[in-house]
Amino acid sequence: MSDAHNEEHQSAIRTPKQLIVAIAAGFLVPIICIVLLVQYVTSDKKVGAGSEGQTPEAIATRIKPVADAGFTFKDANAPKQLLSGEEVFKSTCVACHGAGIAGAPKVGDAGAWGPRLAEGYDKVVGYALHGLRTMPAKGGNPDLDDTEVARAVVYMANQSGGKFKEPEVSAPAAVAATAASEPAAK
Repeated sequence: MSDAHNEEHQSAIRTPKQLIVAIAAGFLVPIICIVLLVQYVTSDKKVGAGSEGQTPEAIATRIKPVADAGFTFKDANAPKQLLSGEEVFKSTCVACHGAGIAGAPKVGDAGAWGPRLAEGYDKVVGYALHGLRTMPAKGGNPDLDDTEVARAVVYMANQSGGKFKEPEVSAPAAVAATAASEPAAK
């Protein structure tokens, strides 16, 4: 009976060589599995945060000044460049005069502009410069030069059936405009 009992409890490892192989396999098999798993996970090209972050284009985009995105710098000491009547209209006047908001005569509506044009150039320009009812002075843009406002009035009036003449540039503005248009001699 003792032989039968001993046979049931015998292990598969019977020699010291088998013991060494079993211990080595116990350590090496999990390590090999981990290495293969890491290789499998990292073998695909992953697209994600930082994968293309070190390319020269990505670096240039990150360090580019924010102010370069659609902004125009103006030199405060440079002579003022006067805008045309159409440019002033598009930047300042179109908000009200484009749609006829708050009683503003809509550009192109000869019926609405007729009584105003009958008052004369100086009167209409005076309204634009100093404001009238709900319209603020200079259309709410205090940075506009008086000549620019007059150009905008002429543009809107002429689009609406008027025959106003483009205003002459005042002396300081004329000097600044000619100085800016001439290339600097070196």
